[in-house]
Amino acid sequence: MLPAEVLIGIVLVCFALLVSISVRRRVLSRGGGAIELSFRLKPRNQGRGWVLGVGRFVGDDLQWFRVFSLSPRPRRTLSRRDLRVRASRAPKGPESLALLKGAQVVELLSSGGQVEIALDRSALTGFLAWLEARPPGATLPA
Repeated sequence: MLPAEVLIGIVLVCFALLVSISVRRRVLSRGGGAIELSFRLKPRNQGRGWVLGVGRFVGDDLQWFRVFSLSPRPRRTLSRRDLRVRASRAPKGPESLALLKGAQVVELLSSGGQVEIALDRSALTGFLAWLEARPPGATLPA
């Protein structure tokens, strides 16, 4: 192959990946109830471990998908029947560089342990309303 053909091939592959990621995000947002949501995958690293994603409310679950992924399955799923808000705070130190501007960090407790998510204020209001609307008799983690 000629160098120009190789370059055109690389550009086309990159373009196809970007289009695929964009289409996937639109499909995830199609039913409504989707928000920008960062998830802390590595909680032991102070200020690190944050990954940008899309959260989607589906019944009693909050499904989280990585932004830069082609997987049709959520990377994490949180059930509102099993969540309790421990604390909410502004990002501190290196977190402020890793998270979107205006994000709030929410520390949650579940039966699987502590979970940290970050979302903007308007999405936080919707998340808290969704969480409080859990069905009667739902058990909360201790």
